[in-house]
Amino acid sequence: MVCAIFPPIYWAVQLLISPASIQVNNEPWIPRSISHNSCGRDDSSCQDNRFCHEVRSRDRRCVISGLINPEAHIQANNWVGFQAAHIFPPEHESLWTQCDYGRGITDIDDTLETPKIDSCQNGFLLGSGTHQGFDQYLISVNPDDNYKIVVFDIDIFGLDGRILDPVCRNPDDPHRVSDQLLRWHFRQSILANVRGAGEPIFEHDLPPGHDMAGEILSGPYGQERFALEIASRLRRFPKDNRFRHEEILQLSA
Repeated sequence: MVCAIFPPIYWAVQLLISPASIQVNNEPWIPRSISHNSCGRDDSSCQDNRFCHEVRSRDRRCVISGLINPEAHIQANNWVGFQAAHIFPPEHESLWTQCDYGRGITDIDDTLETPKIDSCQNGFLLGSGTHQGFDQYLISVNPDDNYKIVVFDIDIFGLDGRILDPVCRNPDDPHRVSDQLLRWHFRQSILANVRGAGEPIFEHDLPPGHDMAGEILSGPYGQERFALEIASRLRRFPKDNRFRHEEILQLSA
């Protein structure tokens, strides 16, 4: 893949200077839903709280912007403005299993109660705005270029060129973030932004009472995005009830 780091205009200039061989890549882009972080002060209120707690304990800051959550806030369990973000989207759990992406997770065993996709090695702590950009593949990390942050949009937060905070990638930490999964996300960001006209940016600010289903279905990748939203919400149910809900959805389709 030629566009590993630089935007398309760079490669246009380079081709004027020196000849290069270009291959068209037809690898499909994997869309994802916008994460709705539901972890709060009450650690018993969210089944994802183990993931949130472990990511918060390890990082204590937005590892992309460098913004630190003050110690007083941490002691008060105040994480307003910070969100634990999955690198590989949990709503694509079937793809995760099919492609054996869990092989890069080494800190936990894969069980029904604690699947590897919810290991803190598949996540890090981000500011809420940065999290939205990361979910939309507009912000990514290149683990093969000294963990450089790459922004594929107007860089309003001044993040492009920063280096991923070492706190989440300490090689001596068994819970460090997975290079393999960072590489997967960076590749998806290339596919979403550099190829052709790029992929659409999904609307996410849908107020209460709004016809969310209608808005999603009428937009780009409507059916695919609707299925991802359903999959994302099903993960909030207890594991022993989730398959029952999936069967009901299939019968009603």
